[in-house]
Amino acid sequence: MTLTTLLPTLRESIPSPLRSELWPARAVAGTRDVTIAGVSLLRYVDLCATPCVTTGAAVIPVSGGMASATEWTSVVVAAITGVSEDGIRTLMVDAALHAVPHIGGELRMIGRVSHAPERAWVVLDARGERVALDAPLLPADLRPGDLLALPCRGAIGLGDIRGDARP
Repeated sequence: MTLTTLLPTLRESIPSPLRSELWPARAVAGTRDVTIAGVSLLRYVDLCATPCVTTGAAVIPVSGGMASATEWTSVVVAAITGVSEDGIRTLMVDAALHAVPHIGGELRMIGRVSHAPERAWVVLDARGERVALDAPLLPADLRPGDLLALPCRGAIGLGDIRGDARP
């Protein structure tokens, strides 16, 4: 549990920490964005719309952040298309994530700062299929249009995450 989880109002001035081994090398969290090798995820969204993906060198485990020369980590950015709170908090996103080798527990909102407490959510992808995430903790005030960043193992292509992608 982090300080920003306990006191959500601090998110305005302190970025929620990244688990660096799960993100591409040289990934840095800001209060509203994540940059990878100096390029903002929000800038990728501006250029490519959602869903979009960027890939960088993976971090070598237990290396203190050293980049691998042979392994890759991708980050998928998806927009929330719907929110349901009928008994179970559920998010629908515009990316097909059913076949993406995501890294559980690391899903974060980018694009705005929320002062709402974090809650567990169920995520449905563009096909309406439940994404196998371990009930990610995200702000309780999520709404359509918010952006989510999800780190994934390996090099993911745009065709892998489009809503019309085939299995």
